[in-house]
Order: sequence, then C-alpha cells, then structure tokens
Amino acid sequence: MSDSEQSADAAPEAPKSFTVTLNVRRYDPEVDTEPHWESFDVEMYSTDRILDALHSIKWNQDGSLAFRRSCAHGICGSDAMRINGRNRLACKTLVKDLDITKPVYVEAIKGLPLEKDLIVDMEPFFDAYREVRPFLVASDKPEKERHQTIAQREAFDDTTKCILCAACTSSCPVFWTDGQYFGPAAIVNAHRFIFDSRDEDAKVRLDILNDKEGVWRCRTTFNCTEACPRGIQVTKAIAEVKQATLGTRGV
Repeated sequence: MSDSEQSADAAPEAPKSFTVTLNVRRYDPEVDTEPHWESFDVEMYSTDRILDALHSIKWNQDGSLAFRRSCAHGICGSDAMRINGRNRLACKTLVKDLDITKPVYVEAIKGLPLEKDLIVDMEPFFDAYREVRPFLVASDKPEKERHQTIAQREAFDDTTKCILCAACTSSCPVFWTDGQYFGPAAIVNAHRFIFDSRDEDAKVRLDILNDKEGVWRCRTTFNCTEACPRGIQVTKAIAEVKQATLGTRGV
C-alpha cells in the first residue's frame, strides 16, 4: 500500500478540547444579600455553546446553578442572558466566537427583577406585551382564509420573527431606568398587528403607544436591534410605529 493510500485510510484527527473559564454572576435570595461572581473552569470544544458550558457546570460541578433553557436551538428564547456584556442566547453563542484567552462573563439580563443566578422575573415584560393587544382583531368572518397580498405581508414580515426572549427590551437603557416603559419587544409585537392589513385595531394600539411611556420614550440607541437574536430591525419598527402615531404613514 502506498503512502497516499495509507494517509487516505488514516482515521481523522479527533477534535481537541480546551479549558474555558466562566465567571458566572450568582445570586441565591435565601443566602445572599447581593449578587457575586463565581469562577468555573470547563472543558470545551470549539463547536460548543455557552449553554453547553452551563450544562457542564450544573451537571458536573454545582447543581445549584439556576438558568432557563428549553429548545436549545434559538427558537424558544428562554436562555437570554448577558455574555461578555452583550445580550445573547446562550444556545446560539459559540465558544469559538468568543475570546477564550480571557474569562467569559455570564450574568442575568438587566432591567427585570433578579430571582436566582441567571433567572429573572419575566412578568413585567409579559405585562407590557399583553397591554399592546398582541393578537388579530377582525370582525369579518370569511368562509375560508383572509386574503392578503405579498406587499401587505411584507409590511410586517420582519416583526413576526419575535420569540419574546426579552434580549432587546433588557438591552434598552430607557427600560433599565424607567420601569413603566413598554420596551422594544412590546412595540415590535404591536407593530406586527398595526401594519397587518387584516387587523382592525391599529388605532387602539397606536393610542396605547402614544402614551408618555410608549414609543416616544425610545431614544434610538439601536441597542435593541444589535441584541435581537432573530435579526429583527427593532429600531426601524419603532420608528415606523412613531410615524403611524403621527399619521404620516397609513396603516
């Protein structure tokens, strides 16, 4: 057998693991008065995600570590957290995309009440979401489907992608400092129906968002757009709702 044939038959080289240090901001309300940082060394591979690292810590080092996760594929949005100071989904953040020569910092998202470790109380977030009436309102009763052109669908297509992870809302400085602000995610979900040609409640939603804690609290910092794991143009959607509120764009 030639050298080339031997090389072709050789087993592929196994991927190499390496150690990553995670600094996790911990908080247990039963024993802690303030959150504190705790360091963990985790053996990982370049294709692993931060969620894999958290699983490894919980299963092999400290079973008390608390965080949310469900689908692990960037669809449910439950594992939103701050990773190296940026809001991300742990299940979509690959280790190879981070600078692992330094510790990776992981903490809960900001602006919502901290319950334990990486878990926050999402009720204030969902309260704002429910307040903008995020459902189709239509009085007609078609025999089959409600017709809509491609152009009509495109008007709100981007905002249908929201998975309610709160990454955008909890990245907003106004939301951090003003507990009454609806926040980007609620406005995005209002946009989805305001611009839906089949819906009849656009004016009601616009009146809600024209309140002092509505769209006019947005300072256009683009934090929300950068934080969105689904690539929604959040700031653009908020601007379109502002325009609609002023009556400068038909809905």
